[in-house]
Amino acid sequence: MHAIRLHAFGPAENLTYEHADDPVPAPGQVRIAVAAAGVHLLDTALREGMTGPYPAPAELPTIPGREIAGTVETLGEGTDPHWLGRRVVAHIGMAPGGYAELTVVDADKLHPIPDGLDAATAVAMIGTGRTTLGILQFTDLGPESVAVVPAAAGGIGTLLVQYAKNAGATVIGLAGGPGKVARVTANGADLAVDYTRPDWPRTARAHLDALGRDATVVYDSVGGTTARAAVDLLGKGGRHIVFGWTSQGLHDGQPLTLTDEELAARGITSTNVLGPVMTEKAGGLRALETLALTEAAAGRLRPALQPYPLAEAAAAHRALETRGTTGKVVLIP
Repeated sequence: MHAIRLHAFGPAENLTYEHADDPVPAPGQVRIAVAAAGVHLLDTALREGMTGPYPAPAELPTIPGREIAGTVETLGEGTDPHWLGRRVVAHIGMAPGGYAELTVVDADKLHPIPDGLDAATAVAMIGTGRTTLGILQFTDLGPESVAVVPAAAGGIGTLLVQYAKNAGATVIGLAGGPGKVARVTANGADLAVDYTRPDWPRTARAHLDALGRDATVVYDSVGGTTARAAVDLLGKGGRHIVFGWTSQGLHDGQPLTLTDEELAARGITSTNVLGPVMTEKAGGLRALETLALTEAAAGRLRPALQPYPLAEAAAAHRALETRGTTGKVVLIP
């Protein structure tokens, strides 16, 4: 098979497209002919040798990738035969191997791909979709809600905008550059503004003043000065939901920290929903994955996709690191 291998930690150029041995499924596993592999911003950090949520860097050489969709072609010993030949999707967790034409996965991680969903959409929902729904369980959105979504053209941001609009909320989406702003508008945001322009907070405030309202929630994945300006739009009772801080890039971004004094004086709250707290409330990651696939199959959530050929994984990583992507990046073997 062909695969992307990493022989040394470092820049995107260290990802090489080469021949590799076909993996052999162990008992309880399946081998999948990969139709789409998800690329996550965390993958770029793991590529450089950072551990992220994992206890240690990957053992090299390694085939990166933790989100895959495709068709089961081989079963390991003792694996339920009903999986053979089925279209499936899985988040394979701490064991990488997704950037390849073939990969092995524990059968208990598999989900059947619902009818009508293509592999790229399914792989977007198994990772980005589950995270989005995990974030959303910390707020109750409705017609009275005014949501501010930084990075609204990204994978999670796209789904947050759709979910909020489905709930009847007013949505202000922030994105970098005219092209991304146009995408956020097309996705249904009531107002889309370019956060690279210094006057965007005034534009957003004018929109709110015309409605006679304040923002009720900020879904903050960027931190830094962008998050600061977004939080300044919150009214009393507003919520600051934090799930990232990439305003200066993955490695040097800074979360926005609000003092207890400011929170009390303004009557707002700030909650970091990363980590175990996200799954404790949802009943586990698998429940979120199932819900994400269900929402996509019903047409209520539609991930934005940016595909790259598998051989161009290095280019996909560079684009992610320089904010040159829109939506979920997927590799197509």
